[in-house]
Amino acid sequence: MKKDIDFHIAEKVQIVAVKEWDKDFLAQNWNVYLINNREDTIETVLVLSRGNSEDKKTSTLRHGLGDLPSKTFKKVELITDEVLGFTNEYLVTFFAEGKLFERSFVFEAHTISEENAIEIPLLETEGIRAK
Repeated sequence: MKKDIDFHIAEKVQIVAVKEWDKDFLAQNWNVYLINNREDTIETVLVLSRGNSEDKKTSTLRHGLGDLPSKTFKKVELITDEVLGFTNEYLVTFFAEGKLFERSFVFEAHTISEENAIEIPLLETEGIRAK
């Protein structure tokens, strides 16, 4: 049962959105990345993503990212312009130090925009950090 599992709060991991050129669609698109700023590898990484507005919601997607070494990042998904006005939530779960870690990240509605971009050092570009 979930109540029997000892979850720890994940620290030094981030969810960010970065606008980049997509050669398949020949357009600038927002992509969501998970960054591991920890000093160790995070294992069996799962990311659940979903979005909602006042009257609509997206499907819940589950992304298995495998293991993510220290000071690296991995693309989670493309986030389409149609859902930038939604509140988009990402639930990250992984194993490290022999323990289970979990944390929820949220992009509030309309916060994913070029005007809100800040430097994301590990990716060497600008983007939006989820709260």
